[in-house]
Amino acid sequence: MALFGKERERGERPATAGADATGSSFTPAPREVEMTEREVPKAADASATSAFLGKGSRVTGKLVFEGTVRLEGQVEGEITAQDTLVIGETAVVNAQINGTSIVVHGTIKGDVTARKRLEIHAPGKVYGNISVPSLVIHEGVVFEGQCTMGDVRTAEKDRKVTLVFPQSDRDETSDAPRAVAESAK
Repeated sequence: MALFGKERERGERPATAGADATGSSFTPAPREVEMTEREVPKAADASATSAFLGKGSRVTGKLVFEGTVRLEGQVEGEITAQDTLVIGETAVVNAQINGTSIVVHGTIKGDVTARKRLEIHAPGKVYGNISVPSLVIHEGVVFEGQCTMGDVRTAEKDRKVTLVFPQSDRDETSDAPRAVAESAK
């Protein structure tokens, strides 16, 4: 018998009352196990996925999601997500997408509008126009289209465009450019 739990350090297991002298009917004694914080299961985690479309799935039509959703299959049509939308690496989406926060690892063909944030991670591919106030594009990503940044609700309003000309195009009587602004529409 070891003192102060030394049998645990050496890998020995204490014999129980039911074992004979030879130890042939050994039953380990129950012991308490501590879980590290990383191993402790999260109860009702708010960021947990509420919907999942797995690899090999194919959906055509209009999809509307309330909570966080992850797509790994194929989707054609229109997607509206009220929370976070994750386009997985195996996903191929040919759709108009509207969401609050969108994270792309797969392929999207269509326009994307995010109310808060759009992140495109490698090997993600986006072929279409995006409109978002906050955009993150990681190295190794393919993006072909136009990007409009700013508040999505005001993106449709007229904006002024300031033209800046090289020094040779300036009016010789003043330092101001000849044309300073024009309406977007």
